[in-house]
Amino acid sequence: MADREPGRDTERRRTTGGRRPQSVRRPRDGRPARPVSPGRTARSRTVRAAATFGLSTTRRAAVFAIVFCALALSVAVPLRTYLGQRDDVARQEQLKAELREQVDALEARKAELDDPAQVEAEARRRLRYVMPGETPYIVELPDNARDGIEEPEQGKVREESWYQLLWNAVSEE
Repeated sequence: MADREPGRDTERRRTTGGRRPQSVRRPRDGRPARPVSPGRTARSRTVRAAATFGLSTTRRAAVFAIVFCALALSVAVPLRTYLGQRDDVARQEQLKAELREQVDALEARKAELDDPAQVEAEARRRLRYVMPGETPYIVELPDNARDGIEEPEQGKVREESWYQLLWNAVSEE
């Protein structure tokens, strides 16, 4: 044993390519070398999987919870954005419908004003215009008739104008 060199065993292992001896190999058809009872198959697989990854059941549950939370968060943000944009689209469509109604009303008013008789009637009513040769009459109510009409009181009416009040306020100092 003393005449062996320390690196010689590793060379021999490397040259064989890590192959197992024929007696340890499994058959080529994929079945195990010895029969396994059906009840132990599922448990032995999970035990082997846990042993392979080196994770206990608690750790696997924690990893599963982390992955689930990551997936939930990655779906929640786009879902929130989608729902917000859907509400914005509904509001914009409602605004568009209201504006369309307003445009239709204005187009109808424009069509009314294309008629010269309508324009003349509007000028007479709103602007008090009269045609040349017509005599306009303005009816004024007598003072005693005004007493019967109640006017809304807007507070005490000042006798001085606003600029006089301002001048008086500045000149007093």
